[in-house]
Amino acid sequence: MIVQLKLVLDCEPDAAWHALQSPAGLREVASPWLDFASLEPEGLPTQWPNGEHLMRALALRTVQVGTVAVDITRPGDLPQEVRMLRDTGGLRGGLGRGLREWDHRMAVSPAPGGTLYRDRLHFSGPLAAPSWYPIWLFWQWRGLRLRQLAPTWSFDAAPLRSQPASAP
Repeated sequence: MIVQLKLVLDCEPDAAWHALQSPAGLREVASPWLDFASLEPEGLPTQWPNGEHLMRALALRTVQVGTVAVDITRPGDLPQEVRMLRDTGGLRGGLGRGLREWDHRMAVSPAPGGTLYRDRLHFSGPLAAPSWYPIWLFWQWRGLRLRQLAPTWSFDAAPLRSQPASAP
C-alpha cells in the first residue's frame, strides 16, 4: 500500500531539510493525534543520526499504542539540489505488528515560491489493507501541519571561517 504527499512549502529548502531531520519536527506534524517518547537512555537526539531509534507511540499523547522504530538513512545519487531522508523502521509492536514492511521517503528541493516536499510511504503486511485509510487520513493531517509550520521554520547555518580570528 502507498500513501504520498507532494506540496510546495512556504520556506527555504535548508529550513525544510533541517526540520525534516528533527525528532521535534516529527512530533510537531503528528500532534495532537500521535506523540513519541524515546526508549533510548539518552532520549531523542536534536537531529536524526543514521541508524535505528526506538520510541513509544502515544495516541492523544497518553495512550500507548505500540513501539516505533525510526531507522534513518540519507540516500545519495540523487538529482542536484534534492535531499532525501529515508526511514525503514516502522511499527514494531502493539497495533502495528500487522505492518511488516515500512519504507518512508521524504525529499526536499527548491521550487518557485519555496520548497518542493515529497513524501511517500510504502507499507505491507497482513493489516496493510485495513490500515490504508487511517494512515492516509493521518498523512493528510501531516500535510496540513507541514503547510502550517513551514512558514515558521528558519535555518541559518553559521558562516565558515577560512582563517582563525585574530586576537585584538
